Amino acid sequence: MTSHGFTITAEGPYDFGATLRFVEDWPVTGGLPSDGRALRFAYCAESDWLPIGVTVTAAPDGVAVATTRAAGPHIRAEVARILSLDVDGSGFAAAGEADPVLGDLQRKSPGLRPLCFWSPWEAACWAVIVQRSSMLVAARIKQRIAERYGAKVIVDGEPYAAFPPPMTLLRAGGLGLPAQKEEWLRGLAQAALDGVLTTEHLRALDPQEALAELRALPGVGPFSAGLILIRGAGAPDAFPGDEPRLFAILREAYGLPEDASPAVYRKVAEAWRPYRSWASFLFRATGYGAADEARTARGR
Repeated sequence: MTSHGFTITAEGPYDFGATLRFVEDWPVTGGLPSDGRALRFAYCAESDWLPIGVTVTAAPDGVAVATTRAAGPHIRAEVARILSLDVDGSGFAAAGEADPVLGDLQRKSPGLRPLCFWSPWEAACWAVIVQRSSMLVAARIKQRIAERYGAKVIVDGEPYAAFPPPMTLLRAGGLGLPAQKEEWLRGLAQAALDGVLTTEHLRALDPQEALAELRALPGVGPFSAGLILIRGAGAPDAFPGDEPRLFAILREAYGLPEDASPAVYRKVAEAWRPYRSWASFLFRATGYGAADEARTARGR
């Protein structure tokens, strides 16, 4: 199969190796096989909902990307968003200087940027699938849906199943989910086809406006809305209003009381502007104290 290539230059510190290490512990990707040098995946491009395979490797000052079909400006922008390379990260270090707690995390994980879902649509589907389920079980269900309804794409000689586009799930039944969740997925599919669940639309809005619009979608609560905006659309400067795990990590990191109000967490996050999403990701990715200790025990 013909391969099409391009490069993406990182503005500001970036370590592709840190992205690969993060993928190893992120079940959402469906256990992507890795040789430690490349990130390979298949997805339905938001620009046309057609499947495409992608291989990403390190390159001087950024990454080299190979795709299974011609990559125009839209697909190039999508891959940059997935890797958070569509944002100038030159000023992120200044946020760490303003907040020594964040600065310590940056030194422990230099060059780590958020790895996003392949599309806001896929992030929204994950948000529904994972509700009241473990991440590992949800990842298996999501992968099973991809293998049954998605297209198979050969990437570097291996088959990868792309999660199906919204027009496919709009008509699909028997997804192996409760009836309520299947109904929510069909509602999200229609929202994606209407242009609501797109990067262009969500990033054009003020973050609070985008979160409110997302919360109006079927099956999407405050936590899911933040996930879709931050890890789906890749908005770099949004702060989730209701994420118990992140709040628990911040309580540990900053010595906040158990009954701290959401306003207290928002005040902490003000020092991270305009990279509130990136900073939140670093805290979640490291799990702060407990997760760091676990990684050390594993020799990471």
